[in-house]
Amino acid sequence: MSVEFIGSLFTHDNSEIHPHRTPIVERDYLRRIARAHEDGGFDAALIGYGSERADGVVTAGHAAAQTDRLRFLVAYRPGFVAPTYAARTFASFDLLTEGRLAVNVVSGGSEPEMNRDGDYTTKEERYARTDEHLDIFRAIWSGQAPLSHQGRFYRFDDLRAQVQPHQPGGIPIYFGGSSPAAIRVGAKHADNFMLFGEPLAETAQRIAEIRAAATAAGRSTPPAISASFRPILGATEELAWERAHWVVDRINHSGFTKRNGDRRGGTLTVGGQRLVDAAARGERHDRALFTATATAAGAFGNTTALVGTPETVAAAILDYVDIGVTSFLIRGYEPLKDAIDYGRHLIPLVRSELAHRQRTGQSAANPPDAPLPVAAGALGR
Repeated sequence: MSVEFIGSLFTHDNSEIHPHRTPIVERDYLRRIARAHEDGGFDAALIGYGSERADGVVTAGHAAAQTDRLRFLVAYRPGFVAPTYAARTFASFDLLTEGRLAVNVVSGGSEPEMNRDGDYTTKEERYARTDEHLDIFRAIWSGQAPLSHQGRFYRFDDLRAQVQPHQPGGIPIYFGGSSPAAIRVGAKHADNFMLFGEPLAETAQRIAEIRAAATAAGRSTPPAISASFRPILGATEELAWERAHWVVDRINHSGFTKRNGDRRGGTLTVGGQRLVDAAARGERHDRALFTATATAAGAFGNTTALVGTPETVAAAILDYVDIGVTSFLIRGYEPLKDAIDYGRHLIPLVRSELAHRQRTGQSAANPPDAPLPVAAGALGR
């Protein structure tokens, strides 16, 4: 089997451990981090959405010009532009890059953040709107013409969408969320359902819920599953854990949690609350999962870490593969440096073990106490 690795692109040097002190858009930094992902063997890179961020499609267009094969997962909030226009925008990008686009649909969890962009809908309204929005995307990308629609949120007549995606099945839809509404809508529409990095048992339970919801929605094939982690690597276990606690200290002293709590009105998403609950049960879970980073960062976004040597973290990733995860969003607390390290030391180990399993017909080859072969080279600092 194959596993997809997704990184994250930023337009400036910024993370929970050091607030940005540079312009919000630095072309050279975007070029460097995009090239680091391509050279490191990542399959794709996420470009997030926020009311204070640069536009995702424009950012992806600049990064695409600096790379040859890296795909882009562009975060998108339904509701701010008409679905007919958005479908045409994404199809145009996909055509011009010959299939290097996927869309991460984010219905929106923080109402203060949504309000900044002029959206005052309730959570249930947002998910109902997303459902209709994605129905329209699928219809347009299927080539139906002329196409008319009259729904709760959108109405149009006689649309003739001549610009179609390069990818024959349409542009892949990635979808995240933990609320019942998110699971219902995501299980219906998503090609890939994205989860925060929870312990193995909870992740297996979430996968079962998503698959059941997909069956209830009439799907014969459920969405693929993605899990999101913040790997913290070290040349030895001791150095990795020393760095992990250094990251927690830096988050605590950066003011990140207060700034983001104030901006979001102090609210947590359902997924963020799940991370807090996992942390309350203990800082360390399974082989390498560390939840103290999530606690320090206020569980805003994917903030749990996998800590250890590259061999330990690769084995931990494979533990998630063994329960049905096939895609991993990995980004670091030092984004550029960590992307380089993941490409040199982590991704090759996972791919090598999966190739070994395929050659030998083995599966679940690494029980919790079994190490992987040692990675080549040395971790940078």
